[in-house]
Amino acid sequence: MFAASLLSILLILHAHTEMDEYEKLRRLMVEEQIIKRGIKDREVIRAMLKVPREKFVPPQERGSAYGDFPLPIGYGQTISQPYIVAYMTEQLEVKKGDRVLEIGTGSGYQSAILAEIGCEVYTVELIEELSKRAQRIIKELGYKNVHFKIGDGYQGWKEYAPYDAIIVTAAPPRIPEKLKYQMKIGGRMVIPVGDYYQYLYKIARTGKDSWKKERLIGVSFVPMVRGN
Repeated sequence: MFAASLLSILLILHAHTEMDEYEKLRRLMVEEQIIKRGIKDREVIRAMLKVPREKFVPPQERGSAYGDFPLPIGYGQTISQPYIVAYMTEQLEVKKGDRVLEIGTGSGYQSAILAEIGCEVYTVELIEELSKRAQRIIKELGYKNVHFKIGDGYQGWKEYAPYDAIIVTAAPPRIPEKLKYQMKIGGRMVIPVGDYYQYLYKIARTGKDSWKKERLIGVSFVPMVRGN
């Protein structure tokens, strides 16, 4: 019932617009991969419908940009499967105006989804070439609420802490302590953890030195690499 109402909203939003091929694929992705799998947050759905995912993948991969799988973006990194992006964003429970730290800029797609929701995004990437490419795409799309840093994600971005939410898009073997302390009390972190077997965890900071950890789903992310 809820999915049907969301589909109706999508139909109304696009009833009077001409769609190109990528927009059609984007809408199909949202309907088949996002809504039908249980994503309910309307702002997440709206952002997934709006942000042009094809801009964030290499030119040779654009025909597969809306497939139900991750894609390589160079330097041994990937852009996550659309459903995983939507799921992690929904689990963050963000709203317009929230300050969000992202560890692992990668393609920049997750940054754009958060920016479209209205978050103030602080994103850290170890690989300079990926960060610069993401910066260019984000600028071309007109988002002014994304701030970039090239550096070690294990260190976070202390200058702008504390954050309402932290999202990590590469898997460390254990949850980095510095990130835990860069959340606000009441803040949330969504992070994949593990080596060969990985799980997505949601961490809520409940006090100065206390956190609540919830295991969500099994995932497969590239390893989170430390800086030199």
